[in-house]
Amino acid sequence: MTHDSPPPAGLRRRTSTTDKRPQTPPAQSRPISIPPATTRKAIDTATFYGPTKATGSSHTAYIPPERSPFREPELIMEEEPIPHDPPTWSETAASWGEPHTDWDAIATTVEEWGEQGAARKVAIDGREDKEEVHWFDPALRALRPGPGLLPPLLADLLHDPEHALYSVSTVPHPPSTAPFVPSPDEVRTAIPHPNAYYCKDHNGWVFLLWRSSTVLPPLIKEPDIPLPDQARRKRTASCVGEGEQPFGPANLTHHWHLYENAVDASKLNPPYTHGKLLLNLYLCCQCSMYCLVSDGVIPGVIPSSLVDEFTRDKLSHPAVDKTPRATVVAAWETILTILDNRLWRDEKRALPISRPRFRGKVGWGAVVQQVFEAISFPLGDLPLGDSTEPALQPPSIDPATVEGKASRSKLLRAWIEVGAWLTIFEKSKDSLQDYNPMVIFVKAESARDMYQTGIGAHVSQIARGLLPGVLQGYAELDPSWRILGMTPSTYSWELLAFAYLAQCRCDPANTMVYFTHLWTIVHTMLQLGLNVPQDLQTIITQERSRFRFTPHDLTDAVKVLGFGRDGDLHVELDSDVDDDFIAQAWRSARQRAWQNPADASITRAKLNDALRLVAEFRGSDKLLKVWNEEKGTGMSPETAFSTLEVPRDVDETMLLTVYSMRIEDQPSQGERMREALSVIAEVTNSDRLRQFLATGQDPGDGTITNTSPEMPRGLNQLGNTCYLNSLLQYFYTIKDLREAITSLAHADAKTLDDSKFTDDDLKRHRVGGRLVTRREIARSKKFVNLLAELFFNMEYCENPAITPEIELAKLALVTTQDEEEDEAEKAGTDSSNDTDATLVDDMPPRPVYDRVPSSPLQGSGSAGSVLGKRTRDGDSVMDVDSPPHVASPTERVEMAKAASPSSPSHDTQDATEFIADAIASSSKLPTPADVEMKDEAQSNRAPPLPPRKPRQTEDSVMMFGRQHDVSECMDNCMFQIETALLDFQGMATSDDDKTSPVKRLFYGKKRQRLTSLSPTDDARHQSSIHEKEDLFSHLHVNVADEGFDLYDGLARYFDDVVELGGQKKRMEVSLVDLPPLLQIQLQRVQFNRETQQAYKSQAYVKFGETIYMDRFLDSASPEKKARSKEIQAELTAARDRVQRLTQGKHAPFAPALAHVAEFLSKQTTFNLPADEALVASLQDEEKLVTEQLRIERERTAHLKQQLEDIWKDDTLAAYELTSVFIHRGSSPSWGHYFFYSRNLPDRPDAWFKYNDSDVSSVSKDEVLADTTGSTANPYMLVFVRKDCDAIETVHRFNPETIEEGE
Repeated sequence: MTHDSPPPAGLRRRTSTTDKRPQTPPAQSRPISIPPATTRKAIDTATFYGPTKATGSSHTAYIPPERSPFREPELIMEEEPIPHDPPTWSETAASWGEPHTDWDAIATTVEEWGEQGAARKVAIDGREDKEEVHWFDPALRALRPGPGLLPPLLADLLHDPEHALYSVSTVPHPPSTAPFVPSPDEVRTAIPHPNAYYCKDHNGWVFLLWRSSTVLPPLIKEPDIPLPDQARRKRTASCVGEGEQPFGPANLTHHWHLYENAVDASKLNPPYTHGKLLLNLYLCCQCSMYCLVSDGVIPGVIPSSLVDEFTRDKLSHPAVDKTPRATVVAAWETILTILDNRLWRDEKRALPISRPRFRGKVGWGAVVQQVFEAISFPLGDLPLGDSTEPALQPPSIDPATVEGKASRSKLLRAWIEVGAWLTIFEKSKDSLQDYNPMVIFVKAESARDMYQTGIGAHVSQIARGLLPGVLQGYAELDPSWRILGMTPSTYSWELLAFAYLAQCRCDPANTMVYFTHLWTIVHTMLQLGLNVPQDLQTIITQERSRFRFTPHDLTDAVKVLGFGRDGDLHVELDSDVDDDFIAQAWRSARQRAWQNPADASITRAKLNDALRLVAEFRGSDKLLKVWNEEKGTGMSPETAFSTLEVPRDVDETMLLTVYSMRIEDQPSQGERMREALSVIAEVTNSDRLRQFLATGQDPGDGTITNTSPEMPRGLNQLGNTCYLNSLLQYFYTIKDLREAITSLAHADAKTLDDSKFTDDDLKRHRVGGRLVTRREIARSKKFVNLLAELFFNMEYCENPAITPEIELAKLALVTTQDEEEDEAEKAGTDSSNDTDATLVDDMPPRPVYDRVPSSPLQGSGSAGSVLGKRTRDGDSVMDVDSPPHVASPTERVEMAKAASPSSPSHDTQDATEFIADAIASSSKLPTPADVEMKDEAQSNRAPPLPPRKPRQTEDSVMMFGRQHDVSECMDNCMFQIETALLDFQGMATSDDDKTSPVKRLFYGKKRQRLTSLSPTDDARHQSSIHEKEDLFSHLHVNVADEGFDLYDGLARYFDDVVELGGQKKRMEVSLVDLPPLLQIQLQRVQFNRETQQAYKSQAYVKFGETIYMDRFLDSASPEKKARSKEIQAELTAARDRVQRLTQGKHAPFAPALAHVAEFLSKQTTFNLPADEALVASLQDEEKLVTEQLRIERERTAHLKQQLEDIWKDDTLAAYELTSVFIHRGSSPSWGHYFFYSRNLPDRPDAWFKYNDSDVSSVSKDEVLADTTGSTANPYMLVFVRKDCDAIETVHRFNPETIEEGE
């Protein structure tokens, strides 16, 4: 037998013949003898409830039938195990409060160490220091049961705290000779279950059982949440109660854990036999107590809404001779009498409803009729001579028939419930005046004290009234109290501390959540000027010393490390940022702290705390190891160099030699020497020294190389230039362009500067439809020379990543116009290299981001942004992960150079140097006063030009001043490449000249035609019709809505409506000549007219590996074009209708109509007149909208298929996907860029992902994946003409080819 104690309040003690009063459970468990099963008899039903006092359903025994497999229940001190004992999750796992075997050498429990301070005063066991310190480690918290709650909150959750529960019993009914009189057993078992408690407000029952038992109730299945340690629970019978813990309470109170719908009530002893009922299980993790409660109310025979409405009607329409309450009692007593007469007097006569007596007491109406129908008294006709009158027909109660047995059971239940309702109602202090209530054979006693005591929530167990008055009803703290598992009314500092510590013990993964809410409560008390107990403040201090933090602390830590849009790194700290980068950011920030020696110690301490906090938040053992090994003791650099007796400019080889000598000479100073070397490693940012400190061996001054010829090289980021890296890596994959550029890899700088061009030479050559200046030519040649050197390194360098020159980034990101305007703002500019010829411009200028074309046909440049609108719609700009502009381009370049005494190497830089470059470009660093960028030609400065109107500066800019437009960067790079490759010794060039590799690779020709929207407009505005051929380098797809593919987007580009001169015109575009490389920009910047804000569209645009451009050619079949145009118009209209019904204003409509109809048909909260016609109309409308949506979607799919069938055989202009550029971020103002490139020509099924310095192989599925719901979306697609060898993705020098040649 299993010893359990104390006996449960939820089961009944068998009463003896000498004392039939309710028995109080003994203070301590003690076994008692149990008679053999054959000698046990059922209790006499006549004396079942006892002559003295009815003890209620929670003290009611149940006599099962002979065939029942369950034993007869008794209140016993030993208990037979129910055949279900769920195993613990790990048979070998250590119990709570016992150290794990692999922790013995590392840490002991809090109890063994003896915790200091206020937490020691709080009675709580089962805590483990190792687990609490390493709360972020999933391996250490696998067996914990998760969040819990204290008894007062459990009491509120068991049932509505505003409602009372009652223990219901009956007294013997006077004898009757009528047939079919209910037996005492039938009356007693009419109560749904011995553990069912009646709620008058719901006219229903709540199943509620609590007990102390070492055996769990039969669980339906293994719970998803781990059970508390059963061995630990069995050690203590109960956390509360006199004598339960003879050596003092180990825990201040219970800590309950919820397991929803865990127990089937029909499997209990005694079973619940009135249908399916699942019970919620609450387990105390500290003792053997458990509690079972029904999830909701078991409804009574008469619905509570009818009870309430019937009662309200009587209260508002009292009888003339009665008070309102007496009228209610008289009406319900009449119903109870009708039930009593049918059950005990076999009253079979119908009840005429038109008789004055019935009308006077009960009345008649729809509600009254529904009440009687609920108790099986339907309305019928009573014969009355030649006529009939309406009367209520009593049901059969013959137990020999199925119908009679069911009606009998229902009437008995209704008799119990109406009697209980009246008993409770009559207890009110409101007077019934001289009304004399009838005798009721049902008793109801409040169970609140009983069940609150049973679960440990009684006021005698947990005091109330200690919460300061100003915090009573303080709604801002309600979430904090609830998450800690307690109620504000039961506040005491000890209980609050216990709640916090218990939550951290049982749910360590959310330790920081619980600390945040504990801190919120204490902080609020302090802000309101309340006297916070010193012990509670001490617990906060102690927890802070254990690196507990709040979300605000985490935000501050991220900022301290330099992350965030406005931080030094301008990089958001998300899951994509790896631990190595965070560690390098921390080291870099600690190194920079020495720039201000006065505050260095404080700054470094903050950085140490920030890294520890971020490491714990991410659960990173790697970062914790870095923190533990490198946090140091605060030694300054000067002290470190003097400790080792070396100068500051000592080289690393000599430093390590001296360090080894010092260690040999002074072994007792080894720790201090090591600390000094660690500080120097940090100050000099030396990986070599760090590796020496970690391994004890000098790795030398070499770097880790990646010699695999199959992998392209990455590019290190120079501060917010991730999209530039993608662009440069893309250029490198284009074979003809790469070869043209690399031919200038080692060009002499003097040759670049001294090239002479006559004015006639300048007039003969155009780039982008305009003449170029000497300054632009020199600048472009310098850019291409630097780009050629970068390409050379990408081919020959063995390092996995290469750092571009800062000057290369500056030339790529800043246009000549930017430079000229910057100089104009400084009240001067150098024009000595320009001639009159350079000012002649008879073609539209290249579009820039602050210049909007006046006509859709003006210029052929790209749109203002690859994520923005088409040029003819106006420019729109998307920034990248860019900081606010503070310094000018020249200042920022100088700052970047001043951050390092030497120029960046062409070979490689480690992650620390990348961060240093980003920091150097940050506007937060001061500009050195003695560094200035000058142009040698400025000595003979021409008179300044008239001041120009300053152009607006955007809120966020890139590393080098104003330039922050991705499309502008691409235009700027292509312009400079084309300019640098001009042959001034040859013939004049025009826009359609194909000798330039840029023109040859990227540019095609399109024909644009503007027509009026209607024939009448066409007649009136013939002069406004335009047709023109123009070059293009990009095609634009406006991305606004979901459900479109690439063909749909291009169709809109080639046939659109634009506004020109106040008139709407149709813009038709066709392709005359296609380029080898087809660049398609997905313009994602959209404008919300309601908020007047730009936003980034995350819509998914489906595309595949191949696209056929035949349908868009000027030479395409006119008949097919005409048919396609008709279908496209129908398709667009159908999609618009679907969009309006599902995504438009107030949409979606079908679910809204269904929800309104459901609410109106089922709601009981408001007293609204029933309107079945309205509900039916709403339901019909919902079906109509749903059917319309189905039809439109089917029509859309059908039209789309028709459209594709027209062009299915036109496959001559085939293009293969080669590159996909990605923007990750939800804002149009900033984000991160990377791109995918197909491994052409050798391995077309393989793809590379270029993410700055990281280049990895990825699957085709990742590239073509549906990005719905993601913020990483394609913004440019590049296709190469099929059978064209323009792309060579991997171009690496392979020494094996030379050896084979030899």
